[in-house]
Amino acid sequence: MTVSVRTEFDVDAPPSLIMEILLDIDSLPQWSEAHKSAEVLSSHPDGTPDRVHCVVGLMGISDEQTLTYTWTDTSCTWDLIEGKQLSLQHGAYRLTPTDSGTRVEFELEVDLKIKLPGLIVKRGQKAAVETAKKGLIAEARRRSAS
Repeated sequence: MTVSVRTEFDVDAPPSLIMEILLDIDSLPQWSEAHKSAEVLSSHPDGTPDRVHCVVGLMGISDEQTLTYTWTDTSCTWDLIEGKQLSLQHGAYRLTPTDSGTRVEFELEVDLKIKLPGLIVKRGQKAAVETAKKGLIAEARRRSAS
């Protein structure tokens, strides 16, 4: 069962700083509680991460994933190449400048290989969204203060 979630939130930092954070794949475990490890396996010709291996865990479900990333100046999207627990994952961050910083649109679509009740899957996605939101805001504050 494929489920998707989308949210928007504001960050008091410019889009360039948010993109810097998103491009820094190695720092994911420092600001995203769901990421236990993250490693860039290959890069696009412009140096942006292409293939990434990560270990994630949320609500008692742990997974090893290989993802492929696509980048623009104001967006980051990723798709699952291989996962132990997921058969599909598509995610995106889209950034829009505001007067006081950045409006972040975050979306995540997943399908588990194992069958769980939809309520549990949706609860997990909601936790993933909150984790991404809180972590990104906190990391932007930390980097802005440096």
